[in-house]
Amino acid sequence: MTSLDKPTEETSADDARAVTEAALFEAFGGVRGMVETVVPGLLFVTIYTINKDLHLSAIAALAVSLVLVVVRLVMRDTVKHAFSGVFGVAFGVVFAMMTGNAKDFYLPGMLYTLGLGLAYIVTTLCGVPLIGLILGPVFKENLSWRTRNPGRKKAYAKASYAWGAILLAKCAILFPLYWWADTTQLGWVLVALKIPPFLLAVWLTWVFLAKAPAPIDVFAEMEAEEKAAQEREREAAARSAEQ
Repeated sequence: MTSLDKPTEETSADDARAVTEAALFEAFGGVRGMVETVVPGLLFVTIYTINKDLHLSAIAALAVSLVLVVVRLVMRDTVKHAFSGVFGVAFGVVFAMMTGNAKDFYLPGMLYTLGLGLAYIVTTLCGVPLIGLILGPVFKENLSWRTRNPGRKKAYAKASYAWGAILLAKCAILFPLYWWADTTQLGWVLVALKIPPFLLAVWLTWVFLAKAPAPIDVFAEMEAEEKAAQEREREAAARSAEQ
């Protein structure tokens, strides 16, 4: 190895890490996505802690979710994370209003977390890690990692197990509180557990993927194949014209 090789390899590794960071940031919504996830629940538990008014708390949480969507629409930004927040809050409002129990505002989100945690584990056991299905299109590799990039598939499996374990651990804390704690206690614990477990899971995903082989850009491959096919057609047409 020459003295010039090492900087090149380091630069390549740095580029790979930067690409991984950017892809994770895009896939999971970044700082703004986290804020949009936390604010409705935080507003609900704050208002309910102050006046114990279920209807006012629920309406305020739903209203702020809608405002966040409108802001993204006005700014012509991606709305998928904000819309998912609206649906989550809407289901919580419906549950709470139907039962009259303020704790049920959190139940749909808790059930979703439980289901998602199990999905990460089960899909990995089946050989199709969920995190790979989520991030594959972001990295422009689609499902190529399943058969053509075993090192990357292993990294996705580790990341999916990490996500599953973290989400199930979160559920192990929240569901007992749902049964035994009051609404404000459950709400504040849930708000406190919104960001730290998420950041831990994203960081572990970054660690696993940063050490994994680079993704195979299947879109670039398809474009190259298309250009090659067009070139062959032009060459065939040229030969026919000469004859």
